[in-house]
Amino acid sequence: MLFHYIRYNLEAELHASLTKHAEYLLAKDKNLEHIVSRQKELLKKTLGIQASIVQNPRLKRSNSYFRIVHRKDGEYLLGYFPIKTQKRRYLRLEMDISQPMHMLKEVFRAIVLLNLLSMGLIIFYAYILSRMLIFPVTDFSQRLIRMNENLLETLHPEEFPIEFRPLARSINHLVTRIKNHYLYRKELFVGTAHELKTPLAVMKTRSQVALIKRKKSPKDLEKVLRENIETIDAMDALIGQILQFGRDEGAQFDAAVEEDIVSFIQKKIAELQLLAHAQNKEISIRCNPTHLTMRFQPHLVDQILRNLVQNALRYTPEGGILRIACRREGNEFLLSVEDEGPGIENDLDLFAPFRRSKDSPGAGLGLFLVRNAVDAMGGSIILRNRSDGQGAVALLRLPIQEEE
Repeated sequence: MLFHYIRYNLEAELHASLTKHAEYLLAKDKNLEHIVSRQKELLKKTLGIQASIVQNPRLKRSNSYFRIVHRKDGEYLLGYFPIKTQKRRYLRLEMDISQPMHMLKEVFRAIVLLNLLSMGLIIFYAYILSRMLIFPVTDFSQRLIRMNENLLETLHPEEFPIEFRPLARSINHLVTRIKNHYLYRKELFVGTAHELKTPLAVMKTRSQVALIKRKKSPKDLEKVLRENIETIDAMDALIGQILQFGRDEGAQFDAAVEEDIVSFIQKKIAELQLLAHAQNKEISIRCNPTHLTMRFQPHLVDQILRNLVQNALRYTPEGGILRIACRREGNEFLLSVEDEGPGIENDLDLFAPFRRSKDSPGAGLGLFLVRNAVDAMGGSIILRNRSDGQGAVALLRLPIQEEE
């Protein structure tokens, strides 16, 4: 494009120069033939042109016309200019343009060379830039490959370029979640063995004592059997919770749906109202806004809600009120569950498996299941005592994922 632009302007200048000479000669209309026939050498030396008058040129045009011819000795610009006083006769001017055309060719070669050099520099720069961009990614992958699954180490974001630091922080967050998952899973296995081993040992002792004292009355034997049945029921409930944990882990991979989460929560609370009424307790719910459409996993939200409400009802005295509130705060959905119980022990991690308060009748897996479901949804949950000291509060935060 640059070459054609230069060529167009050069030819325009040559046409203008030849036209200027033609206008000078045509102005001497009466002496035109004399000047052309007898002053050819003078015109060639002074103006650098050769002039002649031609009759009916090959290309018949009423206006001026230019064309370039190539000869062995060079290139020439021919211009034909009609003589107004003489019909079908033209002033023909010829100018040697070999030198400017040679310069134009040199310009073309220079442009091609510059383009090739520029292309080479661009390719080299792109190669270096791609290497610079790929290096942090390669470094990431190598570090993750070398990472020991038993000793998960976090990355140091400050060691990476600014553009990759958010990725490093995201990987650190993922590594932390994996470490917590393995830690809780280990505690779950150890705790399960402990929770099952103790009642089994008690049942074995009772049975051995009953066998030793064979002369016991049928009433005493019935008592031993009933105590063993109660222990078996407790173990069965524990196993049921562990199986529920396994099923809920699979639910973490369920596809999220776009639904009104406020209406979903209100519907689930209405179902739990029957459980509260059976215990002579009340559940009040207050949500603002009254409708909020977002993407979430219904099974996980149902699991979180049921465990939190049942846990709160367990510690709320008869005649008490369980207060549930939900609201939107920026790009987060907040759900709080307040009970009127004795509160929680601040130094106890109730989200760990088999961790429970002293007076808790459960196995200590409910909040553990809640924590796993919240982590799967990318949210957070905290437990704290109410400011007035009249119970505990569970505060759930879920990121709002609206469909684009």
